[in-house]
Parts: sequence; structure tokens; C-alpha cells
Amino acid sequence: MKSNILILSLFFFAIFSIAQRPPIPHLPTMSLEEAGFNRDSINALDDIISDFDQNDFRGMVVIKDHKMVIEYFYNSTERADINDIRSAGKSFTSLLLGIALDEGLVQNLDQDVYSFFPKEKYPSVHEDYKQVKIRHLLDMSSGLDADSDDWKTPGNAGQWMSKDEWVSYLLGISLADKPGRNWVYADINAALIGAIIEETSGMSLNDFAKEKVFIPLGIKKYYWYTNDSNQTVAAGTLYLSTLDFAKLGVLVANEGKWGDTPIISSDYIEKIISTKSFDISQFSSLWDTYGMLWYKNQEVFNGKKIDYLWASGNGGNHLVVVPEKNMVIALTSTAYGQRYAHKRSRAILNKLLSALE
Repeated sequence: MKSNILILSLFFFAIFSIAQRPPIPHLPTMSLEEAGFNRDSINALDDIISDFDQNDFRGMVVIKDHKMVIEYFYNSTERADINDIRSAGKSFTSLLLGIALDEGLVQNLDQDVYSFFPKEKYPSVHEDYKQVKIRHLLDMSSGLDADSDDWKTPGNAGQWMSKDEWVSYLLGISLADKPGRNWVYADINAALIGAIIEETSGMSLNDFAKEKVFIPLGIKKYYWYTNDSNQTVAAGTLYLSTLDFAKLGVLVANEGKWGDTPIISSDYIEKIISTKSFDISQFSSLWDTYGMLWYKNQEVFNGKKIDYLWASGNGGNHLVVVPEKNMVIALTSTAYGQRYAHKRSRAILNKLLSALE
């Protein structure tokens, strides 16, 4: 009898807790079944995550057809809690570039970096930047002497991110390879895109994002590190909640719109989805191709091929967009520097996509 009372109490407590979670403006709900998920599989996944030995997994949000399907939080995390999504912020910087293109701040992806930084204002700008185009930055093929895995390279983030003013330093980095030839992951690429947006808009990237994206999407609580010279780290250090992280993916899944409100042109979103500039499968089993500061994968689940693109941040922070299903999956975690982080998030993603009937 006591067991039954306890079960009923927990049941009503769960209902009460869900009822107390306020609705999200312009984001109605959809049941698991309506979204095409097997409920038993999702419940089993929820149990698995709840039983993790580590206490650093924070949240899982799934949005489909601009409707909330899953909003689960773990380890005392709440909807409004924010955490550093790390390098997943690079993919958001790519979205902001689309807005800069729409507004005429940038002409096209073939503009060279040198053209944005007048020699009179930036005497350190290297002549090599005449060869580096925006598309090279987006594809991690700038050829600049920078490598995130080699701290000795002058363009490595450890050499400049702590500076009170870093754009002048970055503009002095020379080429180590021909632009467009090889894929080398380096923070400098996204950082330069952010610097271009700041230079042309006259705003920090933080303020640009607030005006163009955060306010329209109802994102109120966030943090994006900006130095004393009002320069924002476009390569990372963006803190968002799991829900707001997912909202950024909705812009990709929904052809650049939030609801019916256009935020980014659909042509640019299509370019993000379709561009696969480099096969990078040799570097890791986690990804297939790369382009426009997004990873691209194709995998088979339940006998069906699913193409998706995703933003990835240290610690297991993944923002996954499945365009053909108009679906977004956001996974947040604070397992920074842990070898299991990305594999764990990938395992969760695989179970989610396998739960689609």
C-alpha cells in the first residue's frame, strides 16, 4: 500500500512539475508519437542518461516542425541555466555572417580578408590576406599559420585570446599553406569572420547577435566573452541554455526563419546545408565532411539514410539539424576536456535517431 502511495505521489509531482514549467512563446508542443518517435525508446534513453556515472550531462532538447517535442534536464539543471557551448559558437558565427551578407555589410564569400581592414587603421595587416577569402575561413582552409592542435603556431588561440586587443595581432599572421588546399582546424578562422562583421557593422559581435538574433528569438539570458576593445570571441566562449542553443538550430531547419519572421536568407541557409568542402573522415569517426563552419554527416538508422549537419563544442555540446525532418536536437554537457564527452553525446544522438519510427 505504501509503495502505491509513493508511486502516485511521484506521478502527481511529475505532472505538477511539468505544469509549472512556463510555455515558450511561439514554440507550441508536439507529442513524441506525433514527431515520429517510439515512446518506449525515448523513455529508455532518458533512464540511461539519468543513470550516467558522471554528473556533467545537462540537457536534451528536440524541436520538430517548430514545435517542442523533448525538453529534458539532468543533474539539477533548469531551463534557464546557461553553459559554455565552446566551439559550437563557430557555427553560430557562420549564421551571423549570413545576416551581414543580407544587409550588404559583406558583398560575397569571395571577398578577400585584406579588403576589410584598411592599412591606415591596421598597419599590421599582412599582404598574405589578399589571398585569403571569406570562404576559406568558413571551410577551415585559410592556410594561415594557425592550428588549434599546435600551440606553437602563432595563430593558435593561446597566443592571442587573452589579449585586450587581438584583431591587430591576428591580421599579422602570415600564410603557411596555399588557401583552399588543406583543412586545418583553427580558431583564427571564425575569429576573423567575427572581426569582419564587427568592422563593417561598427558593433561588437555580441551586440550584433543580440540585435539580429537573440532579441527576435526571445533569448534573454546569455554571455559571450568580449575583450576590453569590444571584440567578441567569435570562435567560442558563448554561454547559452539548452533551449536557446536549440533555437539557433531552428533557424537552419526552418530556412532562416523564426516562426514566420525572416532572420537569415533561405539561400544562405541552403548554402550552409549543402556545402561539403572537405572530406574530414580521416581525422575522426565522428564526422564525414565540413563546410561553412558546420560538420556534415550521413548515417543509416532503421534502414533509412539520414543526412544531418551539426555544430560541435568541447565537452559534448552538440547542435544537430536534420533538414529533411525539420528537426533540431540540442545536447549540452560540461564534460570539458573529457575523452568520453563527444562519444557520449554521439551515442545519445544515435539512440534518438534510432527511435524514429
